[in-house]
Amino acid sequence: MAPDPVSIDVLRRFEPLGSLSEQRLREFAELCVTEAFSRGQDPLRTRESGDQLAYLTEGEIQMTFSDGNVEIINAGSEAARSALVRAKGIVAASAITDVELIRIDRDLLDIMLTWDQLAEFDATRTGRLKVVVQDEAPALPQWKVMSGVFSMSNLRSGAFANLPPAHIAELLNRFSRLEVNAGDVIIREGDEGDYYYVIESGRAMVTRLVGGVVVTLADLKSGDAFGEEALVSDAKRNATVTMKLPGVLLRLAKHDFIALLKEPLLNRIQMAKALDKVAAGAQWLDVRYPSEFQYDRLSGAINIPLAEIRNAFNVLDKSREFVVYCQSGRRSAAAAFLLAHRGFKVFLLDGGLWAVRKSG
Repeated sequence: MAPDPVSIDVLRRFEPLGSLSEQRLREFAELCVTEAFSRGQDPLRTRESGDQLAYLTEGEIQMTFSDGNVEIINAGSEAARSALVRAKGIVAASAITDVELIRIDRDLLDIMLTWDQLAEFDATRTGRLKVVVQDEAPALPQWKVMSGVFSMSNLRSGAFANLPPAHIAELLNRFSRLEVNAGDVIIREGDEGDYYYVIESGRAMVTRLVGGVVVTLADLKSGDAFGEEALVSDAKRNATVTMKLPGVLLRLAKHDFIALLKEPLLNRIQMAKALDKVAAGAQWLDVRYPSEFQYDRLSGAINIPLAEIRNAFNVLDKSREFVVYCQSGRRSAAAAFLLAHRGFKVFLLDGGLWAVRKSG
């Protein structure tokens, strides 16, 4: 029998999960792995794999770290809000009581955090979409309309999986609006692919000609996306999409997406050179959430989350060099790109903290 799904209220207690939207938490709830351990067992026995984050949902455990410190964590405590496996090495762990953990794919979480912090939208008078500056109120609620684009499957293995993180903000700006009427044929089976579409409002149906008969394959509603193959291949359309009700579509041209696949030029440096830069006066800049920063910050680092980086343009000293980092390099690549375009001298810690720990 399959385990019951994890409640999103439970996930919301943990950091940085609590920063995600409810829709995103629902997606994570379906993917979480729940494990139970008896008193005396090691709940972190799979910690050496390094590809998952473990959160304590029930019970009490004791952890001994490589620096000799011992920590006892109770489920529901402030300490339990963070993942159990942190930067400092754990040499022993033991369940003081029966305990329960949930495990989350750390790489998938990092992908979602990157997109969630960048993908907020505002409808402009020109019909374009733009990334919302922190003090602006988005006209479209986050994820409400673009859920089809930013589903976990699409970001991990779909049309946008290979998009360089530094180009995410630009991608969002290249979506345009298109008003449509009932009966309009948006894409036609057999045609060349040119656009990727998301339904902002209205309804559509997907049909295909099978043995001379038109067969309805699906009904599409607000938030649904179609035409993905136009972004990633030269295949012809394999179905027809027709509007059933009038509405508005968001669309992205194939040539725009292809242009953004090219990795932007960033000043990537390894840890040894980064340390030399900092020793010479450069500033570490951590762009993760404060809940991540507090446990494994680099010495002397300042914390400006990616979602707030635009607010720092007029605060940071342009005469100083910055070395930007995060866990994987995704969020820091986006931040470094934004800062470089504003004239800052920025270096990117290649691979982020994960790469540093792996090499160490």
